[in-house]
Amino acid sequence: MDKTKEILRKVRRIEIRTNRIVDSMLGGAYHSAFRGRGMEFEEVREYQPGDEIRSIDWNVTARAGHPFVKLFREERELTVVTLVDVSPSERFGSGSQEKAELAAELSAVLTFSAIRNGDKVGTILFTDVVEKFIPPKKGKQHVLRLIREILDFKPRSRGTDLEEALRYLAKVLRRRATVFLISDFIATDYEKALAAVRGKHDLIAVRISDPRETDLPDAGLITLEDAETGEVVVVDSRSAKTRELFRSRAADARTRQDDLLKSLKIDELEVTTGKPYIHELSNFFRMREKKMYR
Repeated sequence: MDKTKEILRKVRRIEIRTNRIVDSMLGGAYHSAFRGRGMEFEEVREYQPGDEIRSIDWNVTARAGHPFVKLFREERELTVVTLVDVSPSERFGSGSQEKAELAAELSAVLTFSAIRNGDKVGTILFTDVVEKFIPPKKGKQHVLRLIREILDFKPRSRGTDLEEALRYLAKVLRRRATVFLISDFIATDYEKALAAVRGKHDLIAVRISDPRETDLPDAGLITLEDAETGEVVVVDSRSAKTRELFRSRAADARTRQDDLLKSLKIDELEVTTGKPYIHELSNFFRMREKKMYR
């Protein structure tokens, strides 16, 4: 019972915080950054100064003897799916926040933004298997359920398989969707599946990181455990060479991931535990909006 109350308190805190963010900063930005499925003809009206020349309806203009323009309405409703990594590595956090908690909060911001715009939202939780699929629906209570599942989910498996998750998503989502892949991307051999999903859906990579995954502190002997394999190693962090090797390997892995995403033209957002993410998210939305109207 105490565990349930604590999860509900966390969900409530996330709801309050993310609603404030959406209301004050991101609601309109989300709408501009993510387009609907297309434009639907609505009506024609007389040309007014400032109207796009390209929107002139030349057939009506010829019959009327003066210019008329076509007006279109955006087919707004999107299907938004968060594809969330719930493997044991997401339970890591060197400060007061685990990566899983940050993933839940960011999912909340994105899904609350989506339902404010009339979109449907769903989620797929995965490790090295697909653990749970919650089909897209509308409504606040549905979003709160998604957040609760991410925070409290107990996976049955310990690994990470991005390829399996992406292949499953491709099977269950028949129509084009906006997909946020939320993970630390500690995985291999997922390039082909990533490219396949990118070809059909609007795919955004959301990387969840922690400062200690890229930078060892100078703190003497440190025991490091792989959360997914259970492998344990002891390193001497007093050694500058050891710390530099750790940073170098982390940087190389990051470069390979960045190069892959750029080659596939997949937009990327990175957030870090224990740090405010509003600036990064606002910049990401602005970048998306600029790309839409180029």
